[in-house]
Amino acid sequence: MRLATLRHLGGTRAAVREGEAYRLLPHTDVGEVLRDGAIDRLDGLDGGTVTVAEADHAPLVTRPDKIVCVGVNYADHIAEMGREAPGAPTYFAKYARALIGHGDDIALPAPDVSTHVDWEVELAVVIGRELRHATPEQALAAIGGFTVLNDVSVRDYQRRTSQFLAGKTFEGTTPVGPELVTPDELPAPDGSGLAITCTVDGEVKQQSSTSELVFGVVDILVDLSRVMTLDPGDVIATGTPGGVGAARTPPEWLQAGHEVRCTIEGVGELVNRCG
Repeated sequence: MRLATLRHLGGTRAAVREGEAYRLLPHTDVGEVLRDGAIDRLDGLDGGTVTVAEADHAPLVTRPDKIVCVGVNYADHIAEMGREAPGAPTYFAKYARALIGHGDDIALPAPDVSTHVDWEVELAVVIGRELRHATPEQALAAIGGFTVLNDVSVRDYQRRTSQFLAGKTFEGTTPVGPELVTPDELPAPDGSGLAITCTVDGEVKQQSSTSELVFGVVDILVDLSRVMTLDPGDVIATGTPGGVGAARTPPEWLQAGHEVRCTIEGVGELVNRCG
């Protein structure tokens, strides 16, 4: 199953994809579908249709309770940054106003604030059921689905201190979507073994596989659930592969007009222009 959150009649509506159209649902977003436990009860709900070509995508989950991200979690990215492999997942957070939808413009900071803005394609997990002190089996069962996230990073703000937060949650900078893909749609229900790519204006910048994650999806969910209760609709970003702009010689940064295309095999393609 593939679900989306669309802007519609001045608000937002969750929708289920059926071929080249979306069938609108009464829920305001995909997060509400998951919180209501309604993902298996959508067949009889029909609020009209919107073609995929006409769809205006909002952030997949408009107001998640939590957005938790994992840093330095691909072996190739760790190597290019000159860091040692971590012994435990490195976590940081984002906030809801950072999120934008597929097709929305990435809000670059004003030039006098920062010009060091980087791309980071990531596989994101959306939690489907409450999870606390989970076993690996419980963690796998709690995956509501997967989506694509671009962890656009303002590098100079990220590096001002040892804490990542300031450079990771600039408002209007984090695309997520276009769809939630349930685990049964993928070759492996934990999202492993998927090709992951980012291009900027058609040039390949990142190219890897989700099998290169140091801490896999289940590892992350088990560990996080020891710290906090994970709620339906929470978004967990799992890290980015090598090829980021900050690690290039000389460094490369996003500029106004650049088109960033983030693709994960079987999950989807997230396209945004820098504004």
